[in-house]
Amino acid sequence: MAYIETGVNQPGIIELLFYKGATGKALSNLAHTLLHGPSDLSSGERELIASYVSKLNNCDFCHDSHTAAVNAHLGDNGTTVQCVIDNVETADISEKMKWLLRIAGKVQISGREVAQSDVDAAKAHGATDQDIHDTVLIAAAFCMYNRYVDGLGTKRASGEEYTEMGQRMSKGYKYPPLFMRKYVINMMNKKAAKG
Repeated sequence: MAYIETGVNQPGIIELLFYKGATGKALSNLAHTLLHGPSDLSSGERELIASYVSKLNNCDFCHDSHTAAVNAHLGDNGTTVQCVIDNVETADISEKMKWLLRIAGKVQISGREVAQSDVDAAKAHGATDQDIHDTVLIAAAFCMYNRYVDGLGTKRASGEEYTEMGQRMSKGYKYPPLFMRKYVINMMNKKAAKG
């Protein structure tokens, strides 16, 4: 459970999203738009950016859950994410994605770290203005999500929970209607109690 009493027995951001419905719905909608909305980048590529930034922020829950979503999209049992974590420069991804991840890594430090030369290099390797926009926004948003999850001391999920979570996340981040929130919390808590 988190540092605060939420009444929601779920790991990571799930606990926080259901604690306060208005912010939970807004944050879920933002994640859905960023990772599944219209973009020239695939959902798998956008999840890779989220996973990478979460790793740089040492947010274990977000890194593991978004890695599971990447795995669901790519079906490569974590090979791509592990190669990116080990060394972006030698990872078996496109030069465009390498440049976008470099930009995301700079955003993780500070938005001011990104220079025109980074943008120009990404464009020279095939990135569009929209790709760069989406990368910066995903990286910035995941700094917020990571700090939200860790700042309130949420618990990690168990290893096997991440695979199922990744499958759900690969389909989107839809929040239930607010009038059903208490019912959903009750069902999640009952399921968690059964272990």
